[in-house]
Amino acid sequence: MSKTTNRVERSVHLRWVPIDKMRVSSRAQRDQSKGRIDAIAAGFDIEQIGTPTVNERDGIFWIIDGAHRIGAMKQIGWGDQQVQCWCYDGLTEEEEAETFLKLNDVKPVSAMHRFKVGVVANRDTESDIDRVVRSLGLNVSAGGGVGSIGAVGSLHKAYKKVGPGALAQTLRIIRDAYGDPGFKASVIDGISLVVGKYGDELDEERAVVKLSSANGGLSALTGKAAVIRKSTGEPVTQCTAAAAVEIYNTGRGGQKIPGWWRVEAAS
Repeated sequence: MSKTTNRVERSVHLRWVPIDKMRVSSRAQRDQSKGRIDAIAAGFDIEQIGTPTVNERDGIFWIIDGAHRIGAMKQIGWGDQQVQCWCYDGLTEEEEAETFLKLNDVKPVSAMHRFKVGVVANRDTESDIDRVVRSLGLNVSAGGGVGSIGAVGSLHKAYKKVGPGALAQTLRIIRDAYGDPGFKASVIDGISLVVGKYGDELDEERAVVKLSSANGGLSALTGKAAVIRKSTGEPVTQCTAAAAVEIYNTGRGGQKIPGWWRVEAAS
């Protein structure tokens, strides 16, 4: 009497894949580091190369994981060879991105790249943050340039703490008061706390005028925050919020708001 063997079938399977038919998606993969490719190529050992992961779509094998290793193989002259890969069939680019995120869940992938791939994967948080940023004529990018925001961790933090509407207001205030130099992590963190804490009490137009006209502009905010931190020992985020409220309340006229520490203590 034969014994029945149960098997767990996987959607991915091992396959020999021609290196010259592999491609890297600019949207669903991290930017390639020539330095990393050079380092792998310099000490190349096929036994240490592992098994790359690809997806066959439209006759092309799109690399999901292992692009630097494949790049090193090409560099040492193996571009006409085949390599054994874990191969998916017919994933969409969105599914490729989601698979990359899952495969790299415990690997050191930068917050910026994880965000970018999260947008391609259509993840709710990343996609909504991207929508908010783009609606203001801005973009999330580590490369700098006009309208670029590189502090992706602060965008995530603000979105989760105060929501998309308050995040949009935060970015508008910073954009209109300071321009691109204002999109620093500490400024996004601090202004988002103020927007989230004061709500409708905060006059956005007044905030922009007061922050932009303070002597020194952005330096006035960061300098005042540094002084407050030295005297209180409180976190930079809290001190930036306190500094923003002090600047907001300067001068005569207009509806002022309660001091930051008073509001914070009451919450």
